[in-house]
Amino acid sequence: MSTSTQHAPLGFGLMRLPQAGEAIDIAQTSRMVDAFMAAGFTYFDTAYVYNGSEEAARKALVERYPRESYTLATKLNARVAQDVQDAHSQLEQSLARTGAGYFDYYLLHAVQDSNARHYAEWGLWDFVEEQKAAGRIRHYGFSFHGTPALLDRLLTEHPGVDIVQLQINYADWENPEVAARENYEVARRHGKQIVIMEPVKGGALADPPQEVKALFDAARPGASYASWALRFAASLDGVLAVLSGMSDTAQMQDNLATFASFAPMDEADRAVIAKAQQILAHSAAIPCTGCGYCVEGCPRQILIPKVFAAANKQLGQNDAGKAKEAYARSIDGRGKASDCIGCGQCEGACPQHLPVIEWLRKCAEILE
Repeated sequence: MSTSTQHAPLGFGLMRLPQAGEAIDIAQTSRMVDAFMAAGFTYFDTAYVYNGSEEAARKALVERYPRESYTLATKLNARVAQDVQDAHSQLEQSLARTGAGYFDYYLLHAVQDSNARHYAEWGLWDFVEEQKAAGRIRHYGFSFHGTPALLDRLLTEHPGVDIVQLQINYADWENPEVAARENYEVARRHGKQIVIMEPVKGGALADPPQEVKALFDAARPGASYASWALRFAASLDGVLAVLSGMSDTAQMQDNLATFASFAPMDEADRAVIAKAQQILAHSAAIPCTGCGYCVEGCPRQILIPKVFAAANKQLGQNDAGKAKEAYARSIDGRGKASDCIGCGQCEGACPQHLPVIEWLRKCAEILE
């Protein structure tokens, strides 16, 4: 980790924006954008598959600020494309939705071992090179959820890549399924800048198990739990931005406070993080980040991330009452955990490579 006073800037992830009913709350999102920009931060991250997010970026950001005053990234997702032409059309649609004119960063989305061939067979690496040459994108790269061996191969085959977006947080640093440390080291060996996603693990590290909370409270009284996760990520070298998927103005203010008085992690902090990692390694909680990719296409319409979040109130925090209350809210009009038919669609879509079917069975046992 870096011990210099330099640190990566905070990035605004537009995946989990505040809601007003079923729609994104544009008024609150605009206030969050204003606070973010006023603090001197400029990196915004969205994606073609983030429902309503690109349109929200247009209303809250693009139509309200000069184009050169911010940095906008979005992504092309081959998983939802029917063919090459459909994949190419995502750029046109993203430009139309955002009204941005061009993208500062354009990423191939959620590349992993199970889907990398689509990006190769459809010539999408060449496509983004061509779009960069045409000036419609300024830089290109990819977000990644695969093995270090695949990452090394992709960066060897595509040396023109400008950035790699990786899932990095202290809980997943040595997680063999995520391979955060190894993937970080591969990207740095290739000299690539890194954008960090899921530094707070879908919000899970903002509300860690009680034992971890006590550890952090003793080490830095008054510091938010999310600040520990953000500081861990931002203390790494070679990081262009640390994305936080902020869902309300309170989260925005907490994150801005972390970076306003940013202090890279020292040896004492890293010792505390090491203890937290040991605790989490033995946690019974489901390591879901809440991305929601598993929900689309579920034949039983199970809101899997919400079911898992409810279960974690019992598995991770030993609060069965709150777990069942949250579960009742999560299945309002939707499928129950026990409705799972084991089709496997969710497991194929999960970037965490979780055994979703097995976890749903466990959730049904403890919640129904």
